[in-house]
Amino acid sequence: MAGTEPLADPAARARSSGSGSAPQGGFAALVPELGVTDLDASLRFWCGLLGFGIAYDRPAARFAYLTRGSAQIMLYQRNGSWETGALHRPFGRGINLQTNVEPLDPVLATLDAAGWPIFEGPSEAWYRVGDAEHGQRECLVQDPDGYLVRLVESLGVRAPAGS
Repeated sequence: MAGTEPLADPAARARSSGSGSAPQGGFAALVPELGVTDLDASLRFWCGLLGFGIAYDRPAARFAYLTRGSAQIMLYQRNGSWETGALHRPFGRGINLQTNVEPLDPVLATLDAAGWPIFEGPSEAWYRVGDAEHGQRECLVQDPDGYLVRLVESLGVRAPAGS
């Protein structure tokens, strides 16, 4: 993606040309949009290490819409818009973005080969959902701006422990 500074005018950013198309299967009902410091560094993490692809982008706006399976996320290089307060690293304090990466081991191997630090895990976790437990193997990593990403692989469903 060329350039380092996004267009200044919000309307021009929204209308700027790009490539790609809407996500296959349509847009998810909820799609986080992360303000990032350096879009190129974020794309190397999200696409190069986690396996997301760019569904569409607007390079002059420094924006990319990413997908991995049914997971969708938007990234934009911070431009001062829509910021409700001062941002300090790590960004996204108080939130983690869970995404299924089936299987988890190849993503872990890619992160390891890149020397990317694992924030926590991997570990096995079982969460109560109604009258069952849903299991997942999970780990936490931080993107270049410190957003916390929980990578999970399903372990299936079982009866609650001790039943």
